[in-house]
Amino acid sequence: MNSPFRLDGRAALVTGGASGIGEAISRVFSDAGASVLIVDIDKSRADALAAELPRASVYDCDITNEKAVQALFGGLTGLDILVNNAGIGMVGSIEETPLEDFQRLFRVNVEGLFLMTRYAMPLLLESHGSIVNIGSVAGLVGIKKRFAYCATKGAVVAMTRQVAVEYAGRLRANCICPGTVDTPFVEAYLEKYHKHEKEKIRAELNQRQPVGRLGRPMEVAHLALYLSSQEAEFATGTIATIDGGWTAA
Repeated sequence: MNSPFRLDGRAALVTGGASGIGEAISRVFSDAGASVLIVDIDKSRADALAAELPRASVYDCDITNEKAVQALFGGLTGLDILVNNAGIGMVGSIEETPLEDFQRLFRVNVEGLFLMTRYAMPLLLESHGSIVNIGSVAGLVGIKKRFAYCATKGAVVAMTRQVAVEYAGRLRANCICPGTVDTPFVEAYLEKYHKHEKEKIRAELNQRQPVGRLGRPMEVAHLALYLSSQEAEFATGTIATIDGGWTAA
């Protein structure tokens, strides 16, 4: 019996693929046999990761720049899997969110995903490929002090469902909604907003999930692997939570 969840002979592109969940996805997909294109603005980190992985390459691309995205896809001859992972966050209620910060989050989390998906479509339709968008529980439930972030991740969920329905039978689109995952993203949040009480806030973040701990990047990466594999061919339009029970509580 063949090993399940293999990606041999497939080409995958991962945005924000050099750190955190994106790095884990790049590693897991490479281990599963895929050729991985790591798209990240941190080229030195991406180069270091690619050097560790067989069949990996790097493209330094600002996903909010349409010309840069066009150039990226203009140089590709084929694509089977697109993982829209790159994203940013901020802390604040609606009253605490300046317009420029609100727009900045939408440029990266929503417009960047739109541009990457739009220009990937011809290649993905040709290969009957798969899109995996990394959303968040913040797109499913309200979280205090995360107004802009919740808004963008709600858009990611809606965009995933629309593409899945529009192109059903021609390609698949699914969304993963993690809870809080132990990544450099979280470390940067603690450093910026809770520098003098990191351990206290870290403990609160752990307890926010009913299982009592943060998620691990590899756990999300293996769910992305399943959704990108042939074994998941009946899965499209799926909004898959992996949140330690957060949205069930």
